[in-house]
Amino acid sequence: MFKDWHNPYPVSRAPLMARNVVATSQPLAAQAGLRMLLKGGNAIDAAVAAAAALTVVEPCSNGLGSDNFAIVWDGERLQGMNSSGVAPAGWSPEYFRDKHGQIPLRGFDAVTVPGAVAGWAALSQRFGALPFADLMEPAIELAERGHAVAPVIADKWARAMPLLHDKPGFAQAFLPRGRAPLPGERFVFAEAGRALRAIAETRGEAFYRGEIAHAIDAFAREHGAQLRASDLAAHEVLWTDTITTPFAGHTVHELPPNGQGIAALMALGMLEQLDIGRFGPDSVEGTHLQIEAIKLAFADTYRWVGDERFMTEVRAADLLDPVYLRERARRIDPKRAIDPGPGRPPQGGTVYLTTADAQGRMVSFIQSNYLGFGSGVVVPGWGVSLQNRGHGFTLQDGHPNQVAPGKRPFHTIIPGFLSRDGQPVMGFGVMGANMQPQGHVQTLVRMLVHGQQPQAACDAPRWKWGQSLDVDFEPTMAPALREGLKVLGHRFEPAADSYLDFGSGQFIARLSDDLEDGYVAASDSRRDGQAVGF
Repeated sequence: MFKDWHNPYPVSRAPLMARNVVATSQPLAAQAGLRMLLKGGNAIDAAVAAAAALTVVEPCSNGLGSDNFAIVWDGERLQGMNSSGVAPAGWSPEYFRDKHGQIPLRGFDAVTVPGAVAGWAALSQRFGALPFADLMEPAIELAERGHAVAPVIADKWARAMPLLHDKPGFAQAFLPRGRAPLPGERFVFAEAGRALRAIAETRGEAFYRGEIAHAIDAFAREHGAQLRASDLAAHEVLWTDTITTPFAGHTVHELPPNGQGIAALMALGMLEQLDIGRFGPDSVEGTHLQIEAIKLAFADTYRWVGDERFMTEVRAADLLDPVYLRERARRIDPKRAIDPGPGRPPQGGTVYLTTADAQGRMVSFIQSNYLGFGSGVVVPGWGVSLQNRGHGFTLQDGHPNQVAPGKRPFHTIIPGFLSRDGQPVMGFGVMGANMQPQGHVQTLVRMLVHGQQPQAACDAPRWKWGQSLDVDFEPTMAPALREGLKVLGHRFEPAADSYLDFGSGQFIARLSDDLEDGYVAASDSRRDGQAVGF
């Protein structure tokens, strides 16, 4: 009946206000989390249920073979969780140089140990109120009964088909009619349903030490790859404190490396010293300062950041040192765009969701296969689509992110959190590769400096720095702003597919310290997502 699923008209969403809230990039996943809250579960239960459902309803961004990270306010304190996997024991720089000449982008030799399922189990065990099996129920139903594919997801699915149709197991799992599903077309993922049932019954043990682990091992051997059941069995979930920077009267929290959250903190730390509030939210001057700060932050991040255990020359604390950030901020020329290199500090497709409950617990959660469907490899019989996080390593000798067995690769996915005076304020995130720190900076400047409400800050036109002096912008950006930035030396052209290129955010913020007024939530109009609550 409907032939054109594109909406040619401006989209305007109102923020949601409720005492129990779930915001995700897909409505059925948001409803899965809401079901847990209605069942008596808490924000952590809701986050796990939504994350599991997203592996079924948004497979072009994540799957059972993903990694995930979370920041949790448990009602008393903030805790970070890192469930990214390490390189298989059989990996080394020599392995890739001899076999490929480089680290491949796709295929089995891009797959590190998947950590998502372990992350779900760890969050549930530490914080959950409901049985773990209950949290898998919505995902199992969606997989076995099927669901109508959402429009944005259908488009991303179709774009991935030419790149991945020949990868092991991909066509069988994701091209059931010999093509990607159309918007509104029913997709049944029975093999993933089988895996989710085994995961539910064993609290994830089947994935790491049982029949799913053995199936992954056998499939890897069949295709000449190094991932083994022993690598899966050795996976560990890390609990960690956050790293922080003060900004606009608040404290911004990110997880420590191996992620790129430190880039957002560095950029905000520079902007804190540049009095960015002098300029309007869509001014040439203020936008220029943000772009320049991001460039400087990324230059350092790409040079110095990797698995924190291997950052022996420059530590995260060195990069966040206020004296060093003041030095870096001085490099910003308010009248001219620059092409910076890394500094020398003093020694010393992805899904994002956020949840909150009436008792004050809040979760900032992110999960990803990387680059859409990830490696393109899908384990037959189980519907486990595997990430390609190994491509995040480098072969450069001496670099902290050089590939090595048992090492975590540099990760793009980053959950964010905001506090004030030690109390929680907001769980937030903006998915989309290297757009993520840039999205964190742009939305926080809008909300904290200029007072914009979350949905407005979420939907405002975005820019995206790529390399050197190159910056892309959304077509909705004001012409005067574009021209003003060009005058300062920024090089860019409009991007056609804004929802694909500029990330997608979810935000849940407290309306009052005592929670009497509940929360305000926003879900990005660049995806199919939704904020729901009661």
